Amino acid sequence: MGLMTVVIPSYNEESNIERAAEVIGGVLKDASIDYELMFVSDGSKDKTFAIVKELSEKDPHVKGIQFSRNFGKESAIFAGLEVAKGDCVAVIDCDLQHPPATLVEMYRLWEDGYEVIEGIKSSRGKESIFHKMFVGIFYGIMSKLMKMDMNATSDFKLMDRKVVDALLSLTEKNTFFRALSFWTGFRSTSVSFDVQERVAGESKWSFMGLVKYAISNTTSFTTVPLQIVTVIGFLMMIFSVVVGIQTLVNFFMGVAVEGFTTVILLLLVIGGCIMISLGIIGHYLARIYEEVKGRPRYIISERTKGV
Repeated sequence: MGLMTVVIPSYNEESNIERAAEVIGGVLKDASIDYELMFVSDGSKDKTFAIVKELSEKDPHVKGIQFSRNFGKESAIFAGLEVAKGDCVAVIDCDLQHPPATLVEMYRLWEDGYEVIEGIKSSRGKESIFHKMFVGIFYGIMSKLMKMDMNATSDFKLMDRKVVDALLSLTEKNTFFRALSFWTGFRSTSVSFDVQERVAGESKWSFMGLVKYAISNTTSFTTVPLQIVTVIGFLMMIFSVVVGIQTLVNFFMGVAVEGFTTVILLLLVIGGCIMISLGIIGHYLARIYEEVKGRPRYIISERTKGV
Protein backbone atom coordinates (compact mmCIF):
# COMPACT_ATOMS: atom_id res chain seq x y z
CA MET A 1 0.00 0.00 0.00
CA GLY A 2 1.47 3.32 -1.04
CA LEU A 3 0.46 6.87 -0.28
CA MET A 4 -1.58 8.59 -2.99
CA THR A 5 -1.40 12.36 -3.35
CA VAL A 6 -4.35 13.89 -5.16
CA VAL A 7 -3.40 17.27 -6.66
CA ILE A 8 -6.43 19.54 -7.07
CA PRO A 9 -5.80 22.82 -8.97
CA SER A 10 -8.30 25.43 -7.75
CA TYR A 11 -9.07 28.93 -8.95
CA ASN A 12 -11.92 30.78 -7.24
CA GLU A 13 -13.55 27.49 -6.27
CA GLU A 14 -14.87 28.38 -2.80
CA SER A 15 -18.20 26.72 -3.60
CA ASN A 16 -16.51 23.41 -4.50
CA ILE A 17 -13.66 22.97 -1.99
CA GLU A 18 -15.59 21.35 0.87
CA ARG A 19 -17.54 19.07 -1.46
CA ALA A 20 -14.37 18.02 -3.31
CA ALA A 21 -12.57 17.19 -0.06
CA GLU A 22 -15.55 15.27 1.28
CA VAL A 23 -16.31 13.28 -1.87
CA ILE A 24 -12.71 12.45 -2.87
CA GLY A 25 -11.71 11.68 0.72
CA GLY A 26 -14.78 9.49 1.21
CA VAL A 27 -14.08 7.47 -1.94
CA LEU A 28 -10.45 6.84 -0.98
CA LYS A 29 -11.29 5.99 2.64
CA ASP A 30 -13.91 3.47 1.56
CA ALA A 31 -11.29 1.86 -0.69
CA SER A 32 -8.77 1.75 2.21
CA ILE A 33 -6.27 3.89 0.29
CA ASP A 34 -3.82 6.03 2.24
CA TYR A 35 -4.02 9.53 0.75
CA GLU A 36 -3.44 13.26 0.99
CA LEU A 37 -5.45 15.93 -0.81
CA MET A 38 -3.26 18.75 -2.09
CA PHE A 39 -5.31 21.80 -3.07
CA VAL A 40 -3.37 24.35 -5.13
CA SER A 41 -5.06 27.75 -5.02
CA ASP A 42 -3.95 29.51 -8.19
CA GLY A 43 -4.02 33.06 -6.82
CA SER A 44 -7.73 32.78 -5.96
CA LYS A 45 -9.43 36.05 -5.02
CA ASP A 46 -12.27 34.45 -3.06
CA LYS A 47 -12.21 32.27 0.09
CA THR A 48 -10.75 29.21 -1.65
CA PHE A 49 -7.54 29.01 0.37
CA ALA A 50 -9.20 30.11 3.61
CA ILE A 51 -11.54 27.14 3.32
CA VAL A 52 -8.60 24.82 2.55
CA LYS A 53 -6.80 26.07 5.69
CA GLU A 54 -9.90 25.52 7.78
CA LEU A 55 -10.34 21.99 6.46
CA SER A 56 -6.65 21.19 6.99
CA GLU A 57 -6.98 22.00 10.69
CA LYS A 58 -9.82 19.50 11.01
CA ASP A 59 -8.53 16.80 8.67
CA PRO A 60 -4.79 15.98 8.40
CA HIS A 61 -5.39 14.48 4.97
CA VAL A 62 -6.23 17.94 3.56
CA LYS A 63 -3.32 20.22 2.66
CA GLY A 64 -2.82 23.18 0.37
CA ILE A 65 -0.72 25.99 -1.01
CA GLN A 66 -1.61 29.46 -2.25
CA PHE A 67 0.05 31.28 -5.16
CA SER A 68 0.93 34.96 -4.85
CA ARG A 69 -1.09 35.57 -8.04
CA ASN A 70 -2.73 33.65 -10.86
CA PHE A 71 -0.03 31.68 -12.73
CA GLY A 72 -2.32 29.33 -14.65
CA LYS A 73 -3.42 25.71 -14.37
CA GLU A 74 -0.18 24.26 -15.77
CA SER A 75 1.82 25.97 -13.01
CA ALA A 76 -0.71 24.85 -10.40
CA ILE A 77 -0.35 21.23 -11.50
CA PHE A 78 3.45 21.33 -11.38
CA ALA A 79 3.41 23.04 -7.98
CA GLY A 80 1.19 20.24 -6.70
CA LEU A 81 3.55 17.63 -8.12
CA GLU A 82 6.50 19.32 -6.44
CA VAL A 83 5.01 19.37 -2.92
CA ALA A 84 3.32 15.97 -3.23
CA LYS A 85 4.68 13.30 -0.89
CA GLY A 86 2.83 10.34 -2.36
CA ASP A 87 4.28 7.20 -3.91
CA CYS A 88 1.83 7.94 -6.72
CA VAL A 89 0.22 11.25 -7.66
CA ALA A 90 -3.14 11.87 -9.29
CA VAL A 91 -4.46 15.12 -10.77
CA ILE A 92 -8.18 15.88 -10.71
CA ASP A 93 -10.35 18.96 -11.26
CA CYS A 94 -11.85 20.67 -8.22
CA ASP A 95 -15.33 20.84 -9.79
CA LEU A 96 -15.47 17.00 -9.78
CA GLN A 97 -16.27 16.79 -13.47
CA HIS A 98 -13.62 14.09 -13.28
CA PRO A 99 -15.36 11.28 -11.29
CA PRO A 100 -13.47 10.58 -8.02
CA ALA A 101 -14.50 6.89 -8.08
CA THR A 102 -12.17 6.44 -11.08
CA LEU A 103 -9.23 7.23 -8.79
CA VAL A 104 -9.68 3.85 -7.14
CA GLU A 105 -9.50 2.08 -10.51
CA MET A 106 -6.37 4.08 -11.38
CA TYR A 107 -4.78 3.18 -8.04
CA ARG A 108 -5.41 -0.55 -8.54
CA LEU A 109 -3.79 -0.38 -11.97
CA TRP A 110 -0.81 1.40 -10.39
CA GLU A 111 -0.56 -1.45 -7.85
CA ASP A 112 -0.48 -3.82 -10.83
CA GLY A 113 2.67 -2.11 -12.09
CA TYR A 114 1.45 0.59 -14.46
CA GLU A 115 3.31 3.89 -14.09
CA VAL A 116 1.03 6.28 -16.03
CA ILE A 117 -2.73 5.79 -15.97
CA GLU A 118 -4.48 8.19 -18.34
CA GLY A 119 -8.08 9.27 -17.91
CA ILE A 120 -9.77 9.10 -21.33
CA LYS A 121 -13.11 10.83 -21.89
CA SER A 122 -15.78 8.52 -23.23
CA SER A 123 -18.15 11.50 -23.32
CA ARG A 124 -17.62 15.24 -22.84
CA GLY A 125 -20.84 16.00 -20.96
CA LYS A 126 -23.08 18.91 -21.89
CA GLU A 127 -21.30 21.47 -24.08
CA SER A 128 -22.51 23.97 -26.63
CA ILE A 129 -22.17 23.04 -30.31
CA PHE A 130 -19.74 25.93 -30.80
CA HIS A 131 -17.56 24.78 -27.88
CA LYS A 132 -17.53 21.16 -29.10
CA MET A 133 -16.55 22.33 -32.59
CA PHE A 134 -13.70 24.51 -31.28
CA VAL A 135 -12.41 21.77 -28.95
CA GLY A 136 -12.61 19.22 -31.77
CA ILE A 137 -10.62 21.43 -34.14
CA PHE A 138 -8.06 22.30 -31.45
CA TYR A 139 -7.37 18.71 -30.41
CA GLY A 140 -7.43 17.54 -34.02
CA ILE A 141 -4.67 20.00 -34.88
CA MET A 142 -2.77 19.19 -31.67
CA SER A 143 -2.96 15.47 -32.40
CA LYS A 144 -1.42 15.93 -35.85
CA LEU A 145 1.23 18.37 -34.63
CA MET A 146 2.26 16.22 -31.66
CA LYS A 147 1.75 12.87 -33.41
CA MET A 148 -0.39 11.56 -30.55
CA ASP A 149 -4.15 11.23 -30.08
CA MET A 150 -5.21 14.20 -27.94
CA ASN A 151 -8.94 14.12 -28.74
CA ALA A 152 -10.14 12.34 -25.61
CA THR A 153 -7.29 13.05 -23.19
CA SER A 154 -7.49 15.18 -20.07
CA ASP A 155 -5.40 16.32 -17.10
CA PHE A 156 -7.10 13.56 -15.11
CA LYS A 157 -4.41 10.94 -14.58
CA LEU A 158 -2.32 9.07 -12.04
CA MET A 159 1.47 8.76 -12.16
CA ASP A 160 4.10 6.79 -10.31
CA ARG A 161 6.66 8.71 -8.27
CA LYS A 162 9.40 8.07 -10.86
CA VAL A 163 7.22 9.72 -13.55
CA VAL A 164 6.58 12.71 -11.30
CA ASP A 165 10.31 13.06 -10.62
CA ALA A 166 11.00 12.89 -14.37
CA LEU A 167 8.51 15.70 -15.02
CA LEU A 168 9.95 17.82 -12.22
CA SER A 169 13.46 17.40 -13.64
CA LEU A 170 12.42 19.33 -16.77
CA THR A 171 13.81 22.86 -16.65
CA GLU A 172 11.38 24.45 -19.13
CA LYS A 173 8.95 27.04 -17.74
CA ASN A 174 6.25 26.74 -20.43
CA THR A 175 4.84 23.27 -19.98
CA PHE A 176 1.95 21.23 -21.37
CA PHE A 177 1.25 18.64 -18.68
CA ARG A 178 -1.27 16.66 -20.73
CA ALA A 179 1.23 16.02 -23.52
CA LEU A 180 4.34 15.69 -21.35
CA SER A 181 2.89 12.69 -19.53
CA PHE A 182 2.79 10.97 -22.97
CA TRP A 183 6.27 12.20 -23.82
CA THR A 184 7.90 10.71 -20.71
CA GLY A 185 7.06 7.20 -21.85
CA PHE A 186 6.98 4.63 -19.01
CA ARG A 187 4.51 1.76 -18.78
CA SER A 188 1.08 3.26 -19.36
CA THR A 189 -2.57 2.32 -19.68
CA SER A 190 -5.87 4.16 -19.63
CA VAL A 191 -9.30 4.18 -18.03
CA SER A 192 -12.39 5.74 -19.55
CA PHE A 193 -14.80 8.05 -17.76
CA ASP A 194 -17.85 10.17 -18.44
CA VAL A 195 -17.48 13.88 -17.75
CA GLN A 196 -19.79 14.84 -14.88
CA GLU A 197 -21.87 18.00 -14.67
CA ARG A 198 -20.51 20.85 -12.56
CA VAL A 199 -22.67 21.13 -9.41
CA ALA A 200 -21.53 24.57 -8.23
CA GLY A 201 -19.70 27.56 -9.68
CA GLU A 202 -18.92 28.30 -13.31
CA SER A 203 -16.14 27.29 -15.66
CA LYS A 204 -13.20 29.71 -15.57
CA TRP A 205 -12.41 29.10 -19.25
CA SER A 206 -13.49 31.74 -21.74
CA PHE A 207 -13.25 31.37 -25.54
CA MET A 208 -10.20 33.66 -25.71
CA GLY A 209 -8.69 31.82 -22.78
CA LEU A 210 -9.00 28.54 -24.68
CA VAL A 211 -7.46 30.12 -27.79
CA LYS A 212 -4.47 31.41 -25.80
CA TYR A 213 -4.17 28.02 -24.08
CA ALA A 214 -4.13 26.29 -27.46
CA ILE A 215 -1.47 28.59 -28.93
CA SER A 216 0.68 28.47 -25.81
CA ASN A 217 0.63 24.68 -25.54
CA THR A 218 1.26 24.17 -29.24
CA THR A 219 4.37 26.37 -29.28
CA SER A 220 5.64 25.06 -25.95
CA PHE A 221 5.61 21.44 -27.11
CA THR A 222 6.33 21.37 -30.86
CA THR A 223 8.24 23.30 -33.52
CA VAL A 224 5.93 22.21 -36.34
CA PRO A 225 4.50 25.75 -36.80
CA LEU A 226 8.02 26.94 -37.61
CA GLN A 227 8.30 24.22 -40.23
CA ILE A 228 4.98 25.44 -41.67
CA VAL A 229 6.66 28.82 -42.28
CA THR A 230 9.24 27.03 -44.45
CA VAL A 231 6.48 25.25 -46.36
CA ILE A 232 4.66 28.55 -46.95
CA GLY A 233 7.90 30.08 -48.27
CA PHE A 234 8.46 27.13 -50.59
CA LEU A 235 4.89 27.34 -51.95
CA MET A 236 5.23 31.10 -52.48
CA MET A 237 8.48 30.49 -54.39
CA ILE A 238 6.73 28.02 -56.70
CA PHE A 239 3.86 30.49 -57.14
CA SER A 240 6.34 33.26 -58.00
CA VAL A 241 8.13 31.09 -60.57
CA VAL A 242 4.82 30.22 -62.27
CA VAL A 243 3.73 33.87 -62.39
CA GLY A 244 7.20 34.89 -63.62
CA ILE A 245 7.12 32.39 -66.48
CA GLN A 246 3.62 33.52 -67.42
CA THR A 247 4.75 37.15 -67.47
CA LEU A 248 7.79 36.39 -69.67
CA VAL A 249 5.70 34.35 -72.11
CA ASN A 250 3.18 37.18 -72.41
CA PHE A 251 6.01 39.70 -72.89
CA PHE A 252 7.66 37.79 -75.74
CA MET A 253 4.29 37.17 -77.37
CA GLY A 254 3.60 40.90 -77.31
CA VAL A 255 0.49 40.47 -75.16
CA ALA A 256 -0.23 43.32 -72.73
CA VAL A 257 -0.12 42.23 -69.11
CA GLU A 258 -3.02 43.25 -66.87
CA GLY A 259 -0.60 44.54 -64.31
CA PHE A 260 -2.56 46.43 -61.67
CA THR A 261 -4.85 43.59 -60.52
CA THR A 262 -2.02 41.07 -60.64
CA VAL A 263 0.32 43.27 -58.57
CA ILE A 264 -2.36 43.99 -55.96
CA LEU A 265 -3.20 40.30 -55.58
CA LEU A 266 0.48 39.36 -55.32
CA LEU A 267 1.10 42.03 -52.69
CA LEU A 268 -1.91 40.89 -50.63
CA VAL A 269 -0.99 37.18 -50.79
CA ILE A 270 2.73 37.65 -50.15
CA GLY A 271 2.13 40.30 -47.49
CA GLY A 272 -0.34 38.04 -45.67
CA CYS A 273 2.06 35.09 -45.74
CA ILE A 274 4.91 37.26 -44.46
CA MET A 275 2.84 38.64 -41.58
CA ILE A 276 1.65 35.17 -40.55
CA SER A 277 5.21 33.86 -40.71
CA LEU A 278 6.54 36.75 -38.65
CA GLY A 279 3.78 36.19 -36.12
CA ILE A 280 4.72 32.52 -35.70
CA ILE A 281 8.43 33.31 -35.44
CA GLY A 282 7.68 36.16 -33.03
CA HIS A 283 5.71 33.84 -30.76
CA TYR A 284 8.64 31.42 -30.57
CA LEU A 285 11.01 34.31 -29.85
CA ALA A 286 8.71 35.36 -27.00
CA ARG A 287 8.87 31.80 -25.65
CA ILE A 288 12.69 31.89 -25.78
CA TYR A 289 12.66 35.30 -24.06
CA GLU A 290 10.48 33.94 -21.25
CA GLU A 291 12.71 30.90 -20.79
CA VAL A 292 16.06 32.72 -20.72
CA LYS A 293 14.86 35.14 -18.05
CA GLY A 294 14.85 32.19 -15.67
CA ARG A 295 11.83 33.27 -13.67
CA PRO A 296 10.10 30.54 -11.62
CA ARG A 297 6.91 28.89 -12.88
CA TYR A 298 5.08 30.12 -9.79
CA ILE A 299 5.51 31.80 -6.40
CA ILE A 300 3.97 30.20 -3.32
CA SER A 301 2.80 32.80 -0.81
CA GLU A 302 1.25 30.56 1.83
CA ARG A 303 1.09 26.92 2.86
CA THR A 304 -0.95 24.84 5.25
CA LYS A 305 0.72 22.82 7.97
CA GLY A 306 2.66 19.81 6.81
CA VAL A 307 3.46 21.13 3.34
